Amino acid sequence: MITAPPYAGAVTAVPAVLPSEDRTRLDQWRDALLASPRGARLWRWLAPTIITLVAAVLRLIDIGNPHQLVFDETYYVKDSWSQWVLGYPSQWPTDADPSFAAGDTDIFTGVGSYVVHPPLGRILIGAGMALLGPDSATGWRLSAALFGTATVLLVYLFARTLTGSIPFAAVASGLIAIDGLSIVLSRIALLDVFLTFFVVLTLWFVALDRTRATDRLAARIAALPGSTHTWGPVLWDRPWLLAAGAAAGAATAVKWSGLYVLAAVGVYAVVTDALARRRAGIVQWPVDAVRQGLVSFVLLVPIAAVVYLASWSGWLFTSGGWGRTGGIPATGLWAWVPEPLQNLWAYHQQIYAFHVGLVTPHSYASPAWQWPLLIRPTSMYWHQDDVGVNGCALPAGCTEAISSLANPLIWWAGIAASVYLLVRFVMKRDGRYALVLTGLAATYLPWLLYPERTIFQFYTVAMVPFLVLALAFALQDIARGVRGASRASGQAIVVVFLVVCVGVSAFWYPVWAGLPVPYEFWRLHNWLPSWI
Repeated sequence: MITAPPYAGAVTAVPAVLPSEDRTRLDQWRDALLASPRGARLWRWLAPTIITLVAAVLRLIDIGNPHQLVFDETYYVKDSWSQWVLGYPSQWPTDADPSFAAGDTDIFTGVGSYVVHPPLGRILIGAGMALLGPDSATGWRLSAALFGTATVLLVYLFARTLTGSIPFAAVASGLIAIDGLSIVLSRIALLDVFLTFFVVLTLWFVALDRTRATDRLAARIAALPGSTHTWGPVLWDRPWLLAAGAAAGAATAVKWSGLYVLAAVGVYAVVTDALARRRAGIVQWPVDAVRQGLVSFVLLVPIAAVVYLASWSGWLFTSGGWGRTGGIPATGLWAWVPEPLQNLWAYHQQIYAFHVGLVTPHSYASPAWQWPLLIRPTSMYWHQDDVGVNGCALPAGCTEAISSLANPLIWWAGIAASVYLLVRFVMKRDGRYALVLTGLAATYLPWLLYPERTIFQFYTVAMVPFLVLALAFALQDIARGVRGASRASGQAIVVVFLVVCVGVSAFWYPVWAGLPVPYEFWRLHNWLPSWI
């Protein structure tokens, strides 16, 4: 028998060795491959390495094309460069995009620009530009590609922590490696890929903390005298929870939606601590959970606030940023607060007012209720050339498009798998399911609170890691055989599904990467009228 999965609260593992009549050739091959320590060590490193390399190729190859600012790169790229140079985003002359793309990257005015997102994402974009040059489109997008690739590896590590299974982790990370939304957001310089990275990092740290905290709680209770305990120990030594707070602070320093993740993991920590104490036989487990919850708050929130505030260092330690000076000094109890922090608070009030009041019409706007249906993906770029123009060698002319559309099969299957996972959680109370559903809820449900706000389908890139994890759980159950189907039939279904997913991604990749294709080929990708 294999040991239980490393994630505390997981269901009892299934046997690794089944009766010979129930085992398939795939099972026998897998057992032989992993039987030796050398084979296990080999695949422990080889599987994530191969998947990460595939993700890197899909994200890095020819990311400098097109060499122009696409979609909201017009804001983030220029703001990132001026922030890197000055410490704060600067205003630019009107219609500066062509000049910037042509290499005139120092034409910013030096006057602070009003931006509505925290600085960390722009700092990361600026780092890539500093490395390869601001006149290089590859430099604009390098950091996004690297963080998008790293997210694939994080999904693998997260999945391994949840299940201890290399095949499970390979399926989950492989699916996000070839997903179109994740690829597109890794190939253009927007903020959402950085947000996604730090969100997944937060949830992975929480999973590591849950395993460690459960083991430490059991050890501490076993060391207490007597067999009945009114109160349990309060655990301060939880470095992974501290790390989760820092990662959530970094997510919030990219976009404020990271706050929902911080709140969600805080609730998750309190609830799981309460249940762990109840299972351990603590008599006053509800009150005991409150005691531990206060400690968890101290471990999570202050470090998140410090990381968030640190991201504003460039704005705080210079004087040219928007709203940096000229504010109305606070009086009364707030008079002791340094003036830069007073002005930063006033700036945040302006940002909040902008976000809650953003109702500007946009042709690609998509309210959150549409997202599960994949109704309105965002067209990031579209261009046509006749044969012989700009190197077009196709007789019928060239169409170049970048559409932030997820792999439709992975997306819709992931939505169905999430519903399945919720039902399974209600039936089995599996802590692994709860954590995946927590990540999904934190990245989706808050957007339903703003039905009138101008938001876009590509925001769902932060949901994709949790959708593929839910899908991997569903595929795992199918592979084990369900509703009387044999294990061999279940595994065959999973293999066929994965092969079709790869085929769909291959079909869509030219439209994700902006490759020149015939117009009719591009038209074949518009499965729904709203995808144009």
